[in-house]
Amino acid sequence: MFFEPKALYRVAEEMVPLEDYQIPLGKAQVLKEGRDITLIAYGLQMRHARMAATMAEELDISVEVIDLRTILPWDEETVIKSIKKTGKCIVTHEAPLTCGFGAEVTAKI
Repeated sequence: MFFEPKALYRVAEEMVPLEDYQIPLGKAQVLKEGRDITLIAYGLQMRHARMAATMAEELDISVEVIDLRTILPWDEETVIKSIKKTGKCIVTHEAPLTCGFGAEVTAKI
């Protein structure tokens, strides 16, 4: 089952591969290496995460950006490894105030 925010169809502009491809279930992608903080997101929030990382770079803050890509299963190993490297993290997600998937991520961290 896939849930897609409708805003992805109207707002987001990204390069999409023309050839067939698969996204491995449960394997996050480190979109940008960083040293000061880890920023974890998925879905539409990735657009905001990349924009925030660019703004932080202007302030000389090095942000590691992780796209979870899938949330069940999700890649705990990549997330924990990154946080051990940077020492801190931000988790962002589109969800209700309580019981969102970001709570699952932060609970594991």
